[in-house]
This record gives sequence, structure tokens and C-alpha cells, in this order.
Amino acid sequence: MNHIALKMLMGDKGKYLGIVMGLTFASLIMTQQPAIFIGLMARSYSFISDVGLPDIWVMDPKVQFIDDIKPMQETELYRVRGITGVEWAMPLYKGLLKARLTDGAFQTCNVVGLDDTTLIGGPAVMLEGKLSDLRRSDGVIVDIDGASEKLAKPAATPDGKKTPLKVGDSLELNDRRAIVVGLAKVTRTFQSQPVIYTTYSRAKSYAPVERKMLSFVLVKAKPGQDKAELVKRIVAITGLEAYTQDDFKKLTYSYFLKNTGIPINFGITIALGFIVGTAIAGQTFYNFTLENLRQFGVLKAMGASNGILLRMILLQAVVVGSIGYGLGVGIAALFGFLMRHSILAFKMPWQLLVFSGGGVGLICVMVALISIMKVIRLEPAIVFKS
Repeated sequence: MNHIALKMLMGDKGKYLGIVMGLTFASLIMTQQPAIFIGLMARSYSFISDVGLPDIWVMDPKVQFIDDIKPMQETELYRVRGITGVEWAMPLYKGLLKARLTDGAFQTCNVVGLDDTTLIGGPAVMLEGKLSDLRRSDGVIVDIDGASEKLAKPAATPDGKKTPLKVGDSLELNDRRAIVVGLAKVTRTFQSQPVIYTTYSRAKSYAPVERKMLSFVLVKAKPGQDKAELVKRIVAITGLEAYTQDDFKKLTYSYFLKNTGIPINFGITIALGFIVGTAIAGQTFYNFTLENLRQFGVLKAMGASNGILLRMILLQAVVVGSIGYGLGVGIAALFGFLMRHSILAFKMPWQLLVFSGGGVGLICVMVALISIMKVIRLEPAIVFKS
């Protein structure tokens, strides 16, 4: 009976391909769009992930996410260092500054100032140069994407390509010279702005003069120290806010989820993909069932029970659902692979595959139920009608 069910399904190639394409479209939309959404949300806290060494981030209590900088007085650094359970605490400057390029154009950049002595918080992957080269006069390290795109030198000819920024080139930050001493690989930020690393003292000279310049205090807990307990201790003693790395990530992406229209926009797209996929697959599968009612009637007249016929319909739904799901996920994965070096955000964890698989499964169940109701009411006498 299973063989007969599959022969019936694939006998009408037009409707068979129509069902598969409808489910493929639904699977593609329910995989690709959430993958882009997850990629965007991951970029919102990418800087926190790149600075992986500290256990705890200390900041002003009013900070809402990683780019919402509320500067603190530098005396707060020494207060944090004096707390029991802190192995070390280092300053970090983070701010948006405009870089003046060789052609006179300006580009907003994320400037990160690292502790002059330890350089904690620097990029983990250096493509050219060394992190210690930041101690050279006017030295900065630029992320490779920014150096190749937004900070690249203008083309010599109108139709030519831009020349990527390289080690030894210079640019201006707040009318002060900065010399590129290294190129690093970092995760793209939410706004995809170039990232420039320098020392903490030099970052303060680049930034506009303010009374408060300290953006964050990076804290490492002593071995065996409970991080949650240390966070409470820092908050109680200093009056500042402190988060573990994971909690700071949650704070950041929760802000974007609650205060931007990104979730609604992607949610509407995913819902439309589900509805359109259901409509195409449902209508085509139902028409397929109607055209095969005579065959189902013959099987009933020969003694096939409703249970057997329902099993045949479910088998047909499972087959087209599996094929459509596999094709949709495969196309989405191929899309992500081809766009891996572009500015597009794309991240496809295994949980997303479960989500899209559940969506396609739900469509198949709904489609099968519509056809099942028609078959259950079928009278074997239909065979003898002209």
C-alpha cells in the first residue's frame, strides 16, 4: 500500500512538484529570515564576544547596551581593584570618533582604548603586525573589513577599485595622526562600522576632552571565586552596575528586541512565508486528493480500511514535507555560505533547523488533515459513477 501511495503521489508530476515547491519556499523563508535575524542579534553583542578574557563588565548603572556609553571617573577603576575576589581590573575606552581619510572624507569609527600595560581587550586574531605594536608612537590596529571597505583609499581612476588600508598608512582621528601598525580580524558590529584599537591613554587624546573618560572596567575573578557573588559585591560597594559576560550579552540583545522594529519586521516575513507555503501546498495537495478520489474509492471497495487510507495520505505528506524541508534548508545554507564574506548577517544554529522543521511539519499536518477528512467521508460507490 505504501508503494501504491508513492506511485499515486509521483504519478502527477505537475502537482507533485507544486507541493514540493510550496513546502520548499516555506522552509526557505522560515530558515533564511530567522538566520539573518539571529545574525543581526549576534552582531549587537559581537564586541563583548571578541573581548573574551574578562569575566565581568563594570559600567555606569544607566547603560542599556554595549554602545550606550555612560563615561565614569577613572577613580572607579581603583575602587573596583580593591574589592575582594578581583584578580585584576583594567580600563577600557569605547567611543565613536570620526576618522579623516586621505581624500578628506570622514568616516565614523568605533575606537577602542586598551590598558597601556597589558593591552587586555585587544583583538584575538591578528592578520598583520602584533598587538604589542600599539605601544609604538601613534600606533593603531584596524579591523580588516574596515580597512578593505569604509577606510580604504579612493580609487585612482573613476572605474577603479579602492585600495585597502595597509600597515604603514595613516589617518586622522580628531586632528591627530594615527599610523596603522596592524590589521586584525574581528566580528562585524551591528552598524558595521570600522573598529580601531589603540592604547587607553592615546584614545583619550583622540577623543574630545571630557571630565569622565572611562567607558568600562574589565574584571577577572580570582580562581574559585563565584562570579555572581562577585557581581553583587561590586554593585554593593561601588554603586556601579556589573554584569557577567553572558548577562551583558543578554542585556544588549534584549534592548534591541524591545526597542527596535527588527523582531516585528522579521516576524511578519516569516509568518507570510508560512501562510504562502501552506496555501500553495494545501491547495495543490487537496486538488491532488480530489483527483485521486476514484482510486481511493477503488481501494475502499476492495476492503481497504480508513486507517490504511489515512496512513497512505500521511506517508505522502511526510515524503513531500521531507523533500521540501531538505531543499529549503539546503538553499538557505548555500545562501549563507555564499554570503559569508559579505556585510550580510547570517547565523544558522541547530535550534533554527528544529524551528523550521516544526513549521514544515505543521504545514504537512494541516494539509494532510484537509485531505483526510475528504477521504473519510468517501463512499466506495463513487467507483461505479460515470
